[in-house]
Amino acid sequence: MKETSNYLVKVTLLVTDDVSGKEKKVTEQYLVEGVNVTDVETIINQEFQGESAFESIKSVTVSPIIKHITK
Repeated sequence: MKETSNYLVKVTLLVTDDVSGKEKKVTEQYLVEGVNVTDVETIINQEFQGESAFESIKSVTVSPIIKHITK
């Protein structure tokens, strides 16, 4: 099994402003575990499949976060 790393992925979404009704671009960040950049891009594309707000992946970088600890 290949070793995975955590990647910080910046995603651009098109959202409608509640006040003005205009569309604007918003950048959100996701922490994704994957084997490499291509794997992470595939995971993000699958996550947002069918969502009209999804515009693009802005960047994918190896995260300095070593481990995600949950209770």
